[in-house]
Amino acid sequence: MLSKMLLGRYIPGSSIIHQLDPRAKILAVVLFMAIVFFANHWTGYTLLIVFITVLTKTADLSIRFLFNGLKLILILLLFTFFMHLFFTKGGTVLVDAGFFTIESEGIVRGIYITIRLAMLVLITTILTLTTSPLQLTDAIERIAKPLKVFRVPVHEIALMMSISLRFIPTLMDETEKIIKAQSARGSTFMTGSLMSRLQALTPIFIPLFISSFKRAEEMAIAMEVRGYQGEEGRTHYRVLNWQWKDTFALILMIIFGIILWMIRQ
Repeated sequence: MLSKMLLGRYIPGSSIIHQLDPRAKILAVVLFMAIVFFANHWTGYTLLIVFITVLTKTADLSIRFLFNGLKLILILLLFTFFMHLFFTKGGTVLVDAGFFTIESEGIVRGIYITIRLAMLVLITTILTLTTSPLQLTDAIERIAKPLKVFRVPVHEIALMMSISLRFIPTLMDETEKIIKAQSARGSTFMTGSLMSRLQALTPIFIPLFISSFKRAEEMAIAMEVRGYQGEEGRTHYRVLNWQWKDTFALILMIIFGIILWMIRQ
């Protein structure tokens, strides 16, 4: 199950989305995160779903493959929905149990906010699936370059963000291997009381922490052996080149945001 996590993974391809400048993709994702909050009616949320579907097809990704990645955050999505279901009031009272009520506005708002959260996760996942970690590092560094005036270590921050993002699926794969190994030895993680389940997680966390520190040490040694000295004296093998299609992609995102704003009700 954990191996199905898509966030942080990169799938090489030759689609239009893959060919876009990573700076344009990051800026487009930031715009989309703001645009999502423009939707406040079923028409707007329908357009968001259609937009993500078209974007997925344009990136040569499988819609089923992409939505399978939502299974790992299903608990968060359900929690969000039920929080609105029980605590958002308004509209017609559908269930009245005395100590709590379920009203129509709670169901509507729960569905809308759940869709909004899913859209944010999906657009971020598409970004990482179509952009390599090195491209993300270079793009973040270029975008945040003005902060160097204030002595902000932009290169180091971008590198740490890229490494952290890249290690998410690696750690998930490692966790799944440890769970399978412990289960083969007779350990159970899904039975018993809550306290016993938490105690059963100890044989997972300890090997996972050890493996994480080992991987971090190996990476530090590898970077030191290759003479890594930070940004000083460092050149780029692949130079980012902003083209007309990158500008066009941002213009399309802005137009989409204007459309959502105009149909707000």
